[in-house]
Amino acid sequence: MNIESSTPVTEKVLMSGNEAVARAVWEAGARVACAYPGTPSTEILENLSAYDDIHTHWSVNEKTSLEVAIGASVAGSRAFCAMKHVGVNVAADPLMSLTLAGVTGGLVIAVADDVGFSSSQNEQDSRYWGRFGHLPIFEPSDSQEARDMVINAFEVSEKYGTPVIVRMTTRICHVKCLVEIGERKVQTVTAFKRDPEHWVMVPQNAKKRQVVQFERDARLTELSEETPWNPVIDGDDRRVGFVASGPAFMHTSEAFPDAPILKLGFSYPVPIEKIRAFADTVDSLLVVEETEPLVETALKAASVACHGKDVLPRCGELLPSIISKGVETLHGGVVSQEMAKQSEVFPRPPSMCTGCPHLSPYYCLSKLARKTTIVGDIGCYTLGAGHPWRALDTAVSMGASMGMALGMDLGRSEKDRKKGIVAVIGDSTFLHMGMQGLLEMNYTNGNVTVMLLDNSTTGMTGGQEHAGTGLDIHGAPAPKVDFEKLCQALGVNPERIHTVDPYQLPELYKVMKHEIAQPEPSVIITNQPCVLIDRFEGKPALKVLDDKCSGCAKCLSVGCPAINVTRRETEERKSGPAFERAWVTIDTAACTGCNLCEQTCAYDAIVPAQGGEIQ
Repeated sequence: MNIESSTPVTEKVLMSGNEAVARAVWEAGARVACAYPGTPSTEILENLSAYDDIHTHWSVNEKTSLEVAIGASVAGSRAFCAMKHVGVNVAADPLMSLTLAGVTGGLVIAVADDVGFSSSQNEQDSRYWGRFGHLPIFEPSDSQEARDMVINAFEVSEKYGTPVIVRMTTRICHVKCLVEIGERKVQTVTAFKRDPEHWVMVPQNAKKRQVVQFERDARLTELSEETPWNPVIDGDDRRVGFVASGPAFMHTSEAFPDAPILKLGFSYPVPIEKIRAFADTVDSLLVVEETEPLVETALKAASVACHGKDVLPRCGELLPSIISKGVETLHGGVVSQEMAKQSEVFPRPPSMCTGCPHLSPYYCLSKLARKTTIVGDIGCYTLGAGHPWRALDTAVSMGASMGMALGMDLGRSEKDRKKGIVAVIGDSTFLHMGMQGLLEMNYTNGNVTVMLLDNSTTGMTGGQEHAGTGLDIHGAPAPKVDFEKLCQALGVNPERIHTVDPYQLPELYKVMKHEIAQPEPSVIITNQPCVLIDRFEGKPALKVLDDKCSGCAKCLSVGCPAINVTRRETEERKSGPAFERAWVTIDTAACTGCNLCEQTCAYDAIVPAQGGEIQ
């Protein structure tokens, strides 16, 4: 959809939604952009960092990211930040005050919802932040709209003095289409105007700003009723009319190409009167929204008859087949809340990478698990809950391992006092939200051992830099956090802090067993880089000698995906006929030469492969 104030179109480019958002932020003239990486939003800032004339950096967490954007906006510049849906929870404190204070330069927040739990611990619907925080919400249904809506969102932000959320979803973030793009539109930066009554959110000032907020709500509601982002797509089959937004609009159009649809591109505030008028033109109205019944509830509260979650699932993507089934239900079918059936494929559970430095900590924890409670966190190491380690007892949210481990120590029964408690956390996650937990742990002398798995990157989202890697988003040198000194500064006894090479398996196990037995907080830092980043250096690959391998498969306990087991017949020997047995093999093309499997083998059956070195 063309917006009058958009930059002139110069060319068409194949872009994902994330790429289109990045392009739009640059075109709109934003001067500051930051984010904390989180799938499916990560690639927005990665792509944005390639553009000139805009400052970009990885933030420590989503809260600081939004605070930096707020500061840039108050200073008179257009600003942007991006995060996944759970990141808004972290940023909610400044967000909810910002909605009262308002903005100077346009401020746009891209929030990527993970509909369908592709890579997240929950499936929250970020549209509720619009109602909760009195914020306008844009919902693109493809990459072109993502580009156009972001540009318009900056304009709406400045015109109405409010931050604006652009709600993305996993499908919009990653699916590509042709996008008409333009050039950068330079914005005038206004100087910061000192006005404490406006910007200092003490109760006396905030009460005054609330009146402004309510007035803005009324103006935004008028906008939602009039905006071209909420068009009615006419259709001849008027038995069922649809209200849909984002990818659900695309799926509805595919399933019912002849039906009328009211498309919500500017989805909050909900255009109640426009939908009411549309409902009068169809026999029945079906609201198709991912995931919560936000629009449906608002319509029913306004006495607009409609269907929604009574015939459609409340979770997962609303694919054409699911929408079709919902319409069948309207005509007398059976109500179903089942998720869409996935294609039947051979199960392939996620695992850590070949030679991952997190393999050995979990190998050791698996050996200590019966006498230890292991509190997990969010990152690659969450995979430690799976086979073969099964070495995580809890995992809730980013940074929660520290506080939860402390709480388990303070709240456990006398019977459990003899068990050790281990909190596992990664380097980026520790900086994101774990430091405060360690500070509290030391303040209360919690009996917890912290495994700080430093792999020199934000691994789960694709290897982004952070304050502990020594590089910035452009790969240039940057100040690097010293984790040992940081832990000391947070109160940990220096004698209880150990940095260990995770590929030295006996040493790591010895240190872990010793520290778990100590009656005070301790920190064990592993210090080898992720195998997928440039700083990792592989060693000669390994192989298994068949004549020495007993088939005990102890090496499988490491969990390295390069180790395989096959069954085949032995050679016929003098002692007896051939028989089928298990044989262990190593995929030398994948092996990084970390030697962890070699250290578990009691038969010296694992040796370097000739000429096998990983590049």
